[in-house]
Amino acid sequence: MVRVPRLVVAAPASGAGKTTVATGLMAALAARGLAVSPHKVGPDYIDPGYHALATGRPGRNLDPFLTSTDLLAPLLAHGAAGADVAVIEGVMGLYDGAGLDDFASTAHVARLLGAPVVLVVDAAAAGRSVAATVHGFRTFGDVRIGGVILNRIGSDRHEEICRTAVEELSVPVLGALRRDTGVDTPSRHLGLIPAAERRADAVAAVARLGELVAAGCDLDALLALARTAEPRPAVPWSPAGALTAEPVPGRPVVAVAGGAAFTFGYAENEELLAAAGAEVVRFDPLRDESLPEGTAGLVIGGGFPEMYAAGLSANAPLRAEVAAAARRGLPVYAECAGLLYLARELDGAPMCGVIDATAAMTPRLSLGYRAAVAVADSVAARAGERVHGHEFHRTAVEPGHGTVPAWQWTPAGPEGFASASFLASYLHLHWAGAPSVPGRLVAAAAASLAQGPRR
Repeated sequence: MVRVPRLVVAAPASGAGKTTVATGLMAALAARGLAVSPHKVGPDYIDPGYHALATGRPGRNLDPFLTSTDLLAPLLAHGAAGADVAVIEGVMGLYDGAGLDDFASTAHVARLLGAPVVLVVDAAAAGRSVAATVHGFRTFGDVRIGGVILNRIGSDRHEEICRTAVEELSVPVLGALRRDTGVDTPSRHLGLIPAAERRADAVAAVARLGELVAAGCDLDALLALARTAEPRPAVPWSPAGALTAEPVPGRPVVAVAGGAAFTFGYAENEELLAAAGAEVVRFDPLRDESLPEGTAGLVIGGGFPEMYAAGLSANAPLRAEVAAAARRGLPVYAECAGLLYLARELDGAPMCGVIDATAAMTPRLSLGYRAAVAVADSVAARAGERVHGHEFHRTAVEPGHGTVPAWQWTPAGPEGFASASFLASYLHLHWAGAPSVPGRLVAAAAASLAQGPRR
């Protein structure tokens, strides 16, 4: 049974201040000495990095498309084990989902988890009209809006006008945050710059957000609201229990790319690798000139290699070792940034050359959920298997697929590169929704280990 106090921080639309409020609330509650479990609705990798800084716990995603509706409460229970409260940041507008309905929206997740919603309203260019916004969102759907936080308030008088109008609806105003230019949360082409790329500045920004929320919000009232969340029957998700095969013996080393260029990843993915029998070892392709000792499998996830192409290219020893290992049949799984790193070049800078393709930045954003089918057998999937994933990039690879493609999700044709020991594509997967992937990858690594160390 899921009983942890919890609330969802939502907004009428993107840009209203959800991340500011959610991250600040996490930091403020953690500063009180509470164990705060941080969560994010949707596939976003970046916000959870700031959540982790605020709470000292892994930021975790809750996404019914990538996993399933049945897994939402178990995943929450797993992530919130030992926590005093869970704070769940929404995505986009409250009712914005994956299609024409609100499936996979913040509202959908709030209903599945029985969690009250705190609506963050951007009041910068409004007065009494904020009450009309609140009234509309309260009456449109069937989620429980337990209170409002007014963001970007300009003055005491502005706050009084907005607060009075909302409270006339019998909706409590749980906080009012002033405009603050002292918090530096810079963005670029795919949203906020990940916390791992600017750690010192990010730590300072998160601390400042915590101070703002503590000063401008009623933390006791927010905690009381979180305690009104409805119990949900669920057994906590378990990495070992989710696997479709027994763990392999031998503890093969699976090297996982990290560092500033490769910051995207779901916490459960590494937990599943470990449960499948792997010894998970991080390495930084910007700094480490060789793979970890005894590497038997390689995972290169998402991130921003386009921002670090020169540094990645300059690390020629590692590029050469990765290429040689892949040619020898070392199991390799790569998503998006990993695809670019394995290409022949990225924006003209030499990369690993495992894939005979070039990658470059484009003006076009590719973003969205994908229901994909495996085109061929690979280290991660069998031909015909179906998975749910997402795309998130402003780059293009030419050609877009190899002689043996990885996936297909549109009639336009296949995508990615695959072989018995290899898979690289733009598709991001949350392995809680595809637990056969880490099991197969670690089994392939164990078979690789049996053939001798790969260096």
